[in-house]
Amino acid sequence: MEKQEKIEKFYTEIHQFKNGIAKLRTLALDCSMTETYKWSFPTYMIDDKNIIAINKFKNHFGIWFFNGVFLSDPEKVLVNAQEGKTMAMRHWKFSSSENIDEKMVTAYIKEAIENQKKGLSLKVKKNSKTKFEIPAHLSIALENNEDIKAAFSQLTYSKQKDYAKYIATAKQEKTKLSRLEKIVPLILAGKGINDQYKR
Repeated sequence: MEKQEKIEKFYTEIHQFKNGIAKLRTLALDCSMTETYKWSFPTYMIDDKNIIAINKFKNHFGIWFFNGVFLSDPEKVLVNAQEGKTMAMRHWKFSSSENIDEKMVTAYIKEAIENQKKGLSLKVKKNSKTKFEIPAHLSIALENNEDIKAAFSQLTYSKQKDYAKYIATAKQEKTKLSRLEKIVPLILAGKGINDQYKR
């Protein structure tokens, strides 16, 4: 299935938040971003850089801001995509399309675009055992699947870090996606990426 077909399916299939995500899509496109499809979600870009992704789940829908840590967040609506693990990504959750303040959402998106144009990005602290960057692909997989999230949280620090590095070091999009597909069964099995090489 082509990306455009996947996008249309995402927005047209029957879902309780169909109207809400459609409204968010309109706001995203009105900000002149390029629409594509990554990690099973419509993703919006400027100059080939990820700005936001629109998501829908059982109990909520919303926007992921890939570098949301730099947003001023005057309304205090953003939450860490995965507290203690994800450094840069922030999530704005909605429970109803009526909750969407179009002017406010547009203002947040425009600020995110401006931050990207300024080149703002989070520098990961090295040699810190308490925090490391979870790459966007892996973070979204964890957010989207409770089983994967639970299994990942049970892994040791070093195994979690190895998986994060494995995804982050892939340079091409298709490589990141193929690596993610490869590691999900290992995570669910409670194994580390390098376990097969250990005796």
